[in-house]
Amino acid sequence: QVQLVESGGGLVQPGGSLTLSCTASGNIFHINTMTWFRQAPGKQRSLVATTTSGDNTDYVDSVRGRFTISRDNARNTVYLQMNNLRPEDTAVYYCNAAVRTNTFSPPQIYWGQGTQVTVSS
Repeated sequence: QVQLVESGGGLVQPGGSLTLSCTASGNIFHINTMTWFRQAPGKQRSLVATTTSGDNTDYVDSVRGRFTISRDNARNTVYLQMNNLRPEDTAVYYCNAAVRTNTFSPPQIYWGQGTQVTVSS
């Protein structure tokens, strides 16, 4: 019913920048939170940054001041601007969204397929 598609990953040198995008489509009445997670090899998936429909944001300490999350509600899209990237930022980045499909339904969580970010010289 709802699909999330991420884009924007790639290979970048340390100190470089990338912007990830995630667009939700399908049967959408309202999107509450939109969140970026990442999963490095051999590690658990962990939260990177989140934004509410009221544009409140929060970040994990390791990216605060380097990453910026933003959203375009008209386009059902969330962005992650990543600056001053470090090798330890290398991971598959996933977005998720808490989506209501009608006025009576509680929000359900949907996930994208992930996009690889590699920071290496």
